[in-house]
Amino acid sequence: MSRNIKGSSRFQVTLFPEMLDDFVDGLDLENLGFKGVQSKATGRPGYHPAILLKICSYGYLNRIQSSRCLERETQRNVELMWLTERLSPDFKTIAGFRKDNHRGIKSTYKTFVHLFTTEIMLKIFTCR
Repeated sequence: MSRNIKGSSRFQVTLFPEMLDDFVDGLDLENLGFKGVQSKATGRPGYHPAILLKICSYGYLNRIQSSRCLERETQRNVELMWLTERLSPDFKTIAGFRKDNHRGIKSTYKTFVHLFTTEIMLKIFTCR
């Protein structure tokens, strides 16, 4: 038997999505209170709220608060390029999204905390 440190099995099923991408794509953004989920027929198309929510969530997880810094990260950070499908909204768009969708963002994080605590409680009670 090997005395090396072993990682988790990649075949282990988890209740919680392992990627931010999966979590955001699984949300019903319209019911959470986000504006712009249904795009208007006229005018220039905007960014989908899911893309902007991924950028904001990435910023919160990595302690990047500035919209200007987040814009810069979308242009240089490979992780964020992958997450946003190489879209790079400007800082005004990111700041406007935060301002206009404050309730939706708050609801999303409440959903996240509820999902996370539910998973922990399930693991606690199934281990007994």
